[in-house]
Amino acid sequence: MSQNISEPTTPIVADDRADPPFLDSDRPALEAWLELYRKTLPIKIGGLTADQLCRRSVPPSTLSLMGIVRHLTKVEHYWFGTIAAGLPAPMLYRENDPDGDFNEADPATAFRDLDAYHAQLPVSRQQAAAVDDLDRPLPGLRHGEPLNLRWVYLHMIEEYARNLGHVDLLREAIDGSTGY
Repeated sequence: MSQNISEPTTPIVADDRADPPFLDSDRPALEAWLELYRKTLPIKIGGLTADQLCRRSVPPSTLSLMGIVRHLTKVEHYWFGTIAAGLPAPMLYRENDPDGDFNEADPATAFRDLDAYHAQLPVSRQQAAAVDDLDRPLPGLRHGEPLNLRWVYLHMIEEYARNLGHVDLLREAIDGSTGY
């Protein structure tokens, strides 16, 4: 399917990522890896239309790039808002379907959903920065159990790494783009 030149696309983001420092203490290292992955997502989805973002391009999988963007918005909101900050908030995108972040990606809302992702990142950073100790139990519980910010950072790093691997396959199937 050819792309209409006048159709809006996501911004093409220059790749200015740098490797995290090789020698660093825990918190700066964890934050550097998470930031590397946060910066990777917009690079990998740059230059795509709303239809391309929502295309389920690797059958039989129902994953789409926008489903992953929505999922990462949801987990940022949950882990840093509900767990790290202890704010009572419903899970995003679950009003009609427990997997609505993935299943309800829609070209009509794709750019708005992408804006929500970008808006969530500074909030997540601020909520994490308010926690002064990686080891202290956080106000929110996970399955009734306490956890600390170190665990949340490690989980978010693996969450991004896993989902960015999916993004690689989905994007390549859409237009052949590859790259780290």
